[in-house]
Amino acid sequence: MQQFDVIVLGAGAAGLMCAAQAGQRGLRVAVLEKAEKPGKKILISGGGRCNFTNVNAGPGNYLSDNPHFAKSALARYTAQDFIDLVNGHGITWHEKTLGQLFCDGSAKQIVQMLLDECPDDRVEIICNAEITAVEALDRQYGVFASGQSYSAPNLVIATGGPSIPKMGATGFAYELARQFGLKVVEPRPALVPLTLGGEDVLFRELSGVSAPVRATAGSGNGEASFDEAALFTHKGLSGPAILQISSYWRKNEPIRIRFLPQAERDWLMELKRDRPKASLRTVLREHLPDRLADALADRLGIDRELGNVSDKDLRSVGEKLADWRFTPNGTEGFAKAEVTIGGISTNELSSKTMEAKKSPGLYVIGEAVDVTGWLGGYNFQWAWSSGYAAAQAFQI
Repeated sequence: MQQFDVIVLGAGAAGLMCAAQAGQRGLRVAVLEKAEKPGKKILISGGGRCNFTNVNAGPGNYLSDNPHFAKSALARYTAQDFIDLVNGHGITWHEKTLGQLFCDGSAKQIVQMLLDECPDDRVEIICNAEITAVEALDRQYGVFASGQSYSAPNLVIATGGPSIPKMGATGFAYELARQFGLKVVEPRPALVPLTLGGEDVLFRELSGVSAPVRATAGSGNGEASFDEAALFTHKGLSGPAILQISSYWRKNEPIRIRFLPQAERDWLMELKRDRPKASLRTVLREHLPDRLADALADRLGIDRELGNVSDKDLRSVGEKLADWRFTPNGTEGFAKAEVTIGGISTNELSSKTMEAKKSPGLYVIGEAVDVTGWLGGYNFQWAWSSGYAAAQAFQI
C-alpha cells in the first residue's frame, strides 16, 4: 500500500487547487482521477476560455441549506487571490458582463497553471484510476483503484456532482458520504434549461429567439430575479436569465418573465397619447425580435391602433408583459445542467476546514458540497476557496 499524507479523489478544479496548496505545504499528495487527463470540466467551461472567477463573488451568490456556510472559505481565499495567481502565471484575461472573468487564450492555461502549482516532488496525479473501494483504517484511509492501493491520514472527496455525465460525472461523492454516515441534501440539476408543455408549448416555435428579460422564480426568502437574456428553444427556455433562475425554480411552480424590463409602468399609456395610430404589434417589434413581438401580440389579442384601446386594456397588457407566467414541466436534467444543487450536507462539515465532523481526516470540497453558485464564475471560485481551506487544515 503506497503511503501519502493526503489522498485527493478527483482532479477537477477543487481537487487540483487543494493538491497544489497541500503540496506547497510540503505534504505528499496523491490525486486519483478516473478520466484520462485532469481538469476535463475546466477545459470545456466558458466556451473553452474558462470563466475562472467573478469579481463580485460573495456568500450572497450561493445557494445552500445553510446560506452562511460559504462565508469562511470565500473570505479566506477571495476572487482577488485567484486573480493574483492567474496574473503571476502571465495568463491574460478579460472581464465580460456582470464581473465574469475569462482567459484571453484558452481554458488549457488554467489547467496548466494548476498543474504547475503542484510541486513535482510532492504531488502525484494518477489518471485512469477507477476507484473500487474506500475504507477507514486505523487513523488512516485506504483507497483501492485500478489494482493499486493507497493510504493517507487525510482523504479529500473532490469528485463533484452528477452534472454533465458525458464528462464522466457521477454521484460517487454521495455514495462515499453515505458510507461514512454523512447526510446528503437531495441533488437536483442547476443552471439548466427549462422545458415547457401545455399551452406554453406554443412558444417552442420561437426556437432560436433571444431577448433581454427579468426572470423571477421562487417565493419569499427563496425568491430571486435576474436581468439577462432569455432564449427560446425547441424544448422550452434557456439563456443566462433562465439558467440562473433554474436554481431557484421548483416543480409545479411558475416562473415570471418581465419583457421590456427597462420600460416604465405606464409606457403604453404614454405611447397611446404620443402615437395613437401605432398598433401594439408595431410597438413591440420596435423593442423585441419580430417573431417574439408577433407571438406576444397574438396571445394578448389586441391588434388595433393604440388610440382605439381602452386605458384599462392597455394597463392589463402592460401588466401581462411585466409578469408573463410560464409553468415549466421540468428541466433538461443533469445531462444539460452546468452544476448540481444539493450534495453533502454542510451540517456535516466544518465551514472553516471542510472537514467532516464525524470522521476526522475526511474532507469534502467543491461541487460535492451543498453549496451552489450562480452562473458566471462563482462555482469555480467556490472550488478554489474550498480547496484552499481544506489544504490549510491537513494534520499529519
